[in-house]
Amino acid sequence: MTSSESPSPVRVEEQPVASWRLQDAKARFSEVVRLAHQAGPQRVTVHGRQAVVVVDAAEFDRLQGAQTGRALIDALQASPHRDCEIEPARSVPMPARAVEL
Repeated sequence: MTSSESPSPVRVEEQPVASWRLQDAKARFSEVVRLAHQAGPQRVTVHGRQAVVVVDAAEFDRLQGAQTGRALIDALQASPHRDCEIEPARSVPMPARAVEL
């Protein structure tokens, strides 16, 4: 490769995602971000191993889902043990101090 040629992302046939070596991704970060917006996720490798994936923010938000806690509430309500009372086991009574009012 001559100095006028720029490295291009390596395409992996099984995955339609571009793969960048870390040094190339750092040198051409604006292009990595642009391609993440336009063409989809961009993988970055370190020492030949996949390290991170750069994705469009809207795609990340969609994949992450809403952080409402609704899934936990639904799971607890669907439990057959939802009516169980749980009392903390204490070997010693909780200390209390005198308060003057």
